Amino acid sequence: MWSSFWRSRYRFSLDELRYLVDQLMKVQIVNEVNKDFVIEALRSVAELITYGDQHDAAFFELFMEKQVLGEFVRILKLSKTVIVSLQLLQTMSIMIQNLKSEHSIYYMFSNEHVNYLITYSFDFRNEELLSYYISFLRAISIKLNKDTISLLVKMHDDEIVSFPLYVDAIRFAFHEESMIQTAVRALTLNIYHVGDDAVNRFISRAPHEIYFLNLIKFFRDQCSNLNHLVSDASKNIGPESRSSILTAVDEIEDNLYYISDVVSAGIPDVGRLIMDNILKLLIFPLVLPSLRIETVDETRIGAVTALYLLCCILRIVKIKDLANTVAAALLCRTENFTEDVVAKINGYKLEHHSSNSYQNSNANIHSSESDDGSLLVTIPTSSSSQSHPENGTTLGQDCSTSCTPREALLSFVSSGNDVQVSGSLSVLATLLQTKELDESTVDALGILPQRKQHKKQLLRALVGEDSGEEQLFSSSSLVKDGISSGLDFYLQKLRDHYGVSCGCPEVEASPRVHRFVVLDTLVGLFCRSVISAETLWDGGWLLRQLLPHSEREFNRSHLRLLKDSLHNCSNRVLEETRGTWSDMLVTVLCDEWRKCKRAIESSSPRKYPKSILFPRQKSVSNELTSGESSFAAGERMCETVKVYVLLHHLHIFSLGRVLLDQPTLFSAAEVSVESRAKNSGVNPPGPKPSTEINLVDALPCRISFERGKERHFCFLSVTMGSSGWLVLAEELPMKQGYGVVRVVAPLAGCNPRIDDKHLKWLHLQIRPSSFPFSDTSNYINNEKVKSKALVDGRWTLAFRDEEICKRALSMIVEEANLQSHQVESILKPLLELDTNLDNSSFQCTEGNSS
Repeated sequence: MWSSFWRSRYRFSLDELRYLVDQLMKVQIVNEVNKDFVIEALRSVAELITYGDQHDAAFFELFMEKQVLGEFVRILKLSKTVIVSLQLLQTMSIMIQNLKSEHSIYYMFSNEHVNYLITYSFDFRNEELLSYYISFLRAISIKLNKDTISLLVKMHDDEIVSFPLYVDAIRFAFHEESMIQTAVRALTLNIYHVGDDAVNRFISRAPHEIYFLNLIKFFRDQCSNLNHLVSDASKNIGPESRSSILTAVDEIEDNLYYISDVVSAGIPDVGRLIMDNILKLLIFPLVLPSLRIETVDETRIGAVTALYLLCCILRIVKIKDLANTVAAALLCRTENFTEDVVAKINGYKLEHHSSNSYQNSNANIHSSESDDGSLLVTIPTSSSSQSHPENGTTLGQDCSTSCTPREALLSFVSSGNDVQVSGSLSVLATLLQTKELDESTVDALGILPQRKQHKKQLLRALVGEDSGEEQLFSSSSLVKDGISSGLDFYLQKLRDHYGVSCGCPEVEASPRVHRFVVLDTLVGLFCRSVISAETLWDGGWLLRQLLPHSEREFNRSHLRLLKDSLHNCSNRVLEETRGTWSDMLVTVLCDEWRKCKRAIESSSPRKYPKSILFPRQKSVSNELTSGESSFAAGERMCETVKVYVLLHHLHIFSLGRVLLDQPTLFSAAEVSVESRAKNSGVNPPGPKPSTEINLVDALPCRISFERGKERHFCFLSVTMGSSGWLVLAEELPMKQGYGVVRVVAPLAGCNPRIDDKHLKWLHLQIRPSSFPFSDTSNYINNEKVKSKALVDGRWTLAFRDEEICKRALSMIVEEANLQSHQVESILKPLLELDTNLDNSSFQCTEGNSS
């Protein structure tokens, strides 16, 4: 019988299909002898049925006539080998995926054979078999709609009592293999988006609603794992820690996008379950209590991780009630919490689980409420202090008293370290851009943009303060059970549903007071010298969003702080005209000017919230040592310029002026003066190797670039515009007084020094010619790029006598001073503009009180 299977026959024919089915029906046992035939027959049937669905309906009619599905089930029962089970699952998957005819799909699902295969006891210890099984389930889910889904469920009194496809699939929802997780999630989404009311009731009621509880528990454990990675990375910085964090972040964001997709299916009960579990298991017990500056114990997540999670949840999970409840909770003073007590929320005790613990999880959640049934959390306080400590570790007042998370965020901005400031600004920016938030909630947080404030004021002016029209149009006028639908509604919801009381008198204050506190904190931020330029730019963007067109919100105190900060930064810029990279200062300033203007006027922040999770290198902006590397000096110069450009923009903005696209500068030609470059015949853009120059001012010297190979050169230092060079030229034997340039190095940063013991030797530090900070935001924070940065070189020039050595030193100093003067002259219009703005700033605020 088996040999006849291989005889020549037209492959895609009804005779071929009939023959295969007949042979399968004759199989009474599956063993090592005939398993290859059975596997090939199953594969061929799938191929023929797929072909027939697209070309000839008679193929599927024969498939139904012979009840081939029943034969598949019989073969499965007979088989004791895994390989046959693998092929059977693959055959079913291929057929279901490729069938286009609705009639064919109805037939496949209209009997119990598919459900039998779903519930069959496969040996899932075989990972390959599990993968094929999950692919089979996913193939079924792709074909689901309101008509076909009813064929896979069992009903009793209009309610679903059995749905094997869903129940058996979610057993593997938290499997350690990511591909299986992804497939199960795709399957569940296909089911949720069918929109069948009976199915929706089935998945959102006991016992199956526990899947959504386990989903948030699984997500919470991922957050805890991320926190450990971030904590470890802060102690051991390296590419491995960065890679681990990136992987954890991708998993967390994938989970959030899946949760968002589940919510978008529009099943009200599921959306409520997810929101409640996020709040009860993550936001209230872990995230909000972690918004503190002092160190927390290892059972809780760190402040940086908490800030990141807040941003991600608000940005990805688009649930209006969730966003508004979280925002309202930021205004709630949380007390009665001690770090020795495990946080409980209406009976939920926080525990950590491995991924396997979610498999087949059906455990009940034991109720063990606190005495008053409320959430027991407190947060150390920090009020908006007018002082701005520079160590970034302490707050303006005692941390033992409780405060609101909003106050903690502002305390991070005013007193936290660079990462905490960046994270807090990211949270505020995310809240500002969350469209689901009610305007009254945003206004209470103090971050309602001025354009929306003006819109509300205009509406009141048009309809009248007490008219019925105002009650109709006002965003806080809708009433639910006597509570306004805005901030008050969500504060009431916090009390009634989650046991979180506000108890914060500041909530009742005027929104203008909240806005002033935020504005005061942001202005104070720009006075903090220990904060990186990248973070300050984020603060500049937020300030522009809150106050896009008007200077009226700034008072004299704000203007004085901005003016003093700009003045101090201007002095640091002037110091850079004599620094290692003075020849690049103007170029960097113009480049950063454009970037800063584009950044703060953008409609969205420049960075993703996950950037705050990665360890940051110690800034070298304040390391002014004579022996510093050119790399450190370049980093410091870039930081100084970026801060200066931001402060200049903000100062202009605070006065209601228009920001220019380019800074006001003199060109190099307007400030050029007679120099050795002209005497030497050096033409723009500067000396190049192999070009001829006049050696009228050159000094003979010797230098060895290789051990034992000393060479004779003529040394010259020249300046042209904002650039300067150290030149080594070889004298032309046939043209006296002229030479050919062999080596060129930057003049800036050479730090000339005569040797203490050999007074004929002149030591020079040679920095790279190319500037390594074309993208400082990526370069400074990238350890791998830093490790590949060019290093400084050293020259030691030997002259004939001490007098010539001193002349060489004097020439270098003279040309360096000339170069510095040239750069300062180019910047003069911009620096004078700063002075003119300072003189006019208080005239603009004559009517304002501080």
